[in-house]
Amino acid sequence: MTTAVDHYDRFLAEHYTWMLGGDLGALAAAQRTHLLEWGVVPGPAGTTAVDLGCGPGHTSLALAGLGFDPVFAVDLSEPLLDELAAHATGTPEVRPVRADVRTALPELVRPGSVGAVVCLGDTLTHLPTRGAVAALCADVAAALAPGGTAVFAYRDLTVPLTGTDRFLPVRSTEDRIMTCFLEYPDDFDAYTVVVHDLIHTRDPASGDWSLNAHSYRKLRLSHAWVLERFRGAGLRVAHEHGGPGGMRTVVLKRAS
Repeated sequence: MTTAVDHYDRFLAEHYTWMLGGDLGALAAAQRTHLLEWGVVPGPAGTTAVDLGCGPGHTSLALAGLGFDPVFAVDLSEPLLDELAAHATGTPEVRPVRADVRTALPELVRPGSVGAVVCLGDTLTHLPTRGAVAALCADVAAALAPGGTAVFAYRDLTVPLTGTDRFLPVRSTEDRIMTCFLEYPDDFDAYTVVVHDLIHTRDPASGDWSLNAHSYRKLRLSHAWVLERFRGAGLRVAHEHGGPGGMRTVVLKRAS
């Protein structure tokens, strides 16, 4: 079993943008629309933004497009940060930073100085322990300026899927198919889920298909438990909604 960082660097990074739809510009435009709907815009709280677990950077680009400057794009995956840097050559507001999301905020920004912090893409479940999740919530609250906004998106996988429901189609095109398979082991006492990513690719010359698979553990986080961590850190829930596959999106405010 490997860590989330190794899983992305050694396996998933080369497929990640394709997995999301394949067009980073279109992804950034769509994310900009979502951020506007959630009220994530520069204002009295300031123009500094931090994108924790930025991946290829479509959310970082969206934040810059909304007027945030600077935008610290934080990730530990070098291939994904390299991809972001290539797309952000004309966007100096975006500053790729290779750092652990658990330590990035105190290292990058002063307390009470950030207008927006986003932590999307299921990044919370990639942390090693629930204690690390609680500590990150506290760091986000401390970094935000009064009236600042935080947005988290994460999957609640606390209810085990069974049978064929454990197979989750991700995306398919004529030369690539990705499926995710979830396994709920007994050894971590309902603490983690094992994620098996299966990617079939077709050789354009021969037409033959091959399978590459890789696995890692993710935290199982109850939505109710995460909300309690937000509230305990002093963040007010302004908006929340659910999505497919147990995905939850929560928009939070620090008191003015």
